[in-house]
Amino acid sequence: MIASVLLAVADSAAPATNPAAIAMFVGFVAATLVITYFSARKSTGSSAYFAAGRRITGWQNGLAVAGDYMSAASFLGIAGMIALSGYDGFLYSVGFLVAYLTVLLLVAEPLRNAGKYTMADVLAYRLSPRPVRAVASLSTITVSTFYMIAQMVGAGGLVKVLLPGISYNVAVCGVGVLMIVYVVFGGMLATTWVQIVKAVLLMSGSVFLSVLVMSRFHFSVSEFFGSLSQITFHKGTAVITADFLTPGMKFKNPLDFISLGMALVFGTAGLPHILIRFYTVPDAKTARSSVVWAMVLIGIFYIMTTFFGFGAASVLGPDFIMKNGGGNMAAPQLARAMGGDIFFAFISAVAFATILAVVAGLTISASTSFAHDFFTNVIHHGKEQKPGEEVRVARITAFVVGAISIGLAIALGPSANVAFLVGLAFAVAASANLPAIVFSIFWKRFNTAGAMAGLIVGLVSSIGIILISPTIMTVDAATVAAAARHLIQRAPIFPLENPGIVSIPLGFLAAIIGTLCSNEPRAEEKFTELVVRANTGLGAEKASTH
Repeated sequence: MIASVLLAVADSAAPATNPAAIAMFVGFVAATLVITYFSARKSTGSSAYFAAGRRITGWQNGLAVAGDYMSAASFLGIAGMIALSGYDGFLYSVGFLVAYLTVLLLVAEPLRNAGKYTMADVLAYRLSPRPVRAVASLSTITVSTFYMIAQMVGAGGLVKVLLPGISYNVAVCGVGVLMIVYVVFGGMLATTWVQIVKAVLLMSGSVFLSVLVMSRFHFSVSEFFGSLSQITFHKGTAVITADFLTPGMKFKNPLDFISLGMALVFGTAGLPHILIRFYTVPDAKTARSSVVWAMVLIGIFYIMTTFFGFGAASVLGPDFIMKNGGGNMAAPQLARAMGGDIFFAFISAVAFATILAVVAGLTISASTSFAHDFFTNVIHHGKEQKPGEEVRVARITAFVVGAISIGLAIALGPSANVAFLVGLAFAVAASANLPAIVFSIFWKRFNTAGAMAGLIVGLVSSIGIILISPTIMTVDAATVAAAARHLIQRAPIFPLENPGIVSIPLGFLAAIIGTLCSNEPRAEEKFTELVVRANTGLGAEKASTH
């Protein structure tokens, strides 16, 4: 039975026009452009453009947060990693979910009350604003770019398989252009509604796909997991039969998993595109409400990745997945096997929606940070030179960030696993941003020198370790661009794939040493004021009246 399904899927995977896929893609793009058009009419002024006028309700922001967090790494990358690496791939799911629970319950409310548009607003509240904002802006753009590359790689591979007439490079460029249109014209309001639509579509598709998978196993959990004990696949010329519920298929070294776990669990608190979502609600109470909504949706989703990740391994098999789009296409190819071309088109369109929503959030995060933190507060000392100049600079930045992300995604190529790339973004965020945010909110002695040391050391060490790790220095077709494979032939200096186990402690240690080696009475005096505001919301930005 399964063999006949795979044969049919293989035949249908041959390059051919898929009218249903084209219709769904066009429909989603048209709907989001309509959203952007109406949002653009309301996105006048900094508060409207950067924070949607702070008029997003709790359930709306919860859906948007979930839509922003459940990225291509979650839907495409994790499903593929579970399908190819079994239990070790499933650990990515656990890491992403636990990260959200631990961090946002700690950071969401103080951030909403103490900030305005970016995470640097919280740091600048009691520290010297110009140096802190400059480095925080650099860190925000770096993290956003890492994360965005992963989404663009996923988009290119998806569109290439779904619409064979379109090359990977053209697909990446197309996604980049749409992303820029959303952000430049619609601002945060358009981005929010694109994320809400995407969250609804993604949850619907995931539930249906999970139900189809379980129907194959007569809705028996024991039968489903029992099918994973004897998965056969090729590794080179050898034929291997493995138990996909046994650890060790990907993480041979336990330190690799610990490093990844640290990056995922601590990284969410430093992801700028997640943190700025809490500025779109009117008050901290609504921010807490949106956290509850997001927790429920994200929790359900990551449970379902188990079913379609392991389902792809059992129904399709690793060999078939690698021959038909690679790990990133495991979920769409499973949808084709279970529900035919129409469902394949729908799941692919959902994945496309997922990517567009996340890259739009990343782009507005990076452009907001540059315009608000660097241009207005660093260069012009917090004073806007002309009305609307801050928004105009943000729109120009969106073009630049989009172009850089497109170029890097094309350079990496479609073979890079998106979940793995996002893991690196989490490591950079946890190493650089998290120490500064946590100490600024909870440590009275913390000062500007500590913030600068933590941000710079965390950023430099995480990126530096990535450059000397197997990710870059090992000749690996799954993670390194074709051009790099000819240039880099040396063994990696750092043995682990994720830098978190070293760079995160370094970031915290640098922040502590920098603080203890200097004295800043003003920062200590402002701490009490920050605590009151963070816990009560006194003086916090409220929703606009228009």
